[in-house]
Amino acid sequence: MLTVVAVLLTAALLSFGLANGSTTAYAQTQGEPPAMPQAIPQAITVVGEGSSAVEPDIAVANIGVQVANADVRAASDEAEEIMNAVIAAIQEQNVAEEDIQTSGFSIFAEFSPAPAASEQPQTPLYRVSNNVNVTIRALDQVATILDAAIGAGANNIFGVNFSVDDPSQAAADARAEAIDNAQQKAQDLAELTGLQLGNVVSVSEIIGSRGGFYASTGLAPAGQAGLGGGGGPIAPGQLNVNVQLEVVYGVTAAAE
Repeated sequence: MLTVVAVLLTAALLSFGLANGSTTAYAQTQGEPPAMPQAIPQAITVVGEGSSAVEPDIAVANIGVQVANADVRAASDEAEEIMNAVIAAIQEQNVAEEDIQTSGFSIFAEFSPAPAASEQPQTPLYRVSNNVNVTIRALDQVATILDAAIGAGANNIFGVNFSVDDPSQAAADARAEAIDNAQQKAQDLAELTGLQLGNVVSVSEIIGSRGGFYASTGLAPAGQAGLGGGGGPIAPGQLNVNVQLEVVYGVTAAAE
């Protein structure tokens, strides 16, 4: 009789819960203890930094032509003719065709301010610009190539950027230094907080941290910086490859 009463009481309580919108579900198996939240593992996270010096072995020069004419077709034709001569002059300096790439071409109309009382229509002056990026693999020929381009009619040189054709070894050296730097930082933090430094848990390279492959020598447009007749002194200098690594170390309580 008591068993029947207990079953009826359980059914009544379940019905009451459903009627009042209760959605709590119990999935615990009889006899099993409730699951306990897992403890968060102790760890130290640091950012290691490394740098490797390397000498550049290529240069990229932006060389261009700008022509102005009241006739847009005449301006375009003249710019094309001069640029063809510039490219030919560059190739004569043993620059391969695949190392010359168009970087920009534009045509825009320039209007001179007219008197307020004038009703005459303004005649625009059309400016046509054509630029190429030239990869120079013999750094001792940079000034010679710039001078050849200027002699062929180039009147815009926006800059010379130095870089490393294959930076993989320099990057590897920088990563090794970054790991050493991270180890030292983590050890210092462990000692400061009374912990024992353990093994590396994870390593990740910070995206965008690797830089320093490029250094530039800014050059004003030809005719404004006196580049004709030699191209001016060009100094490649030295580059730095920089790397940042995020390293996570496991830690334990220090022994007494």
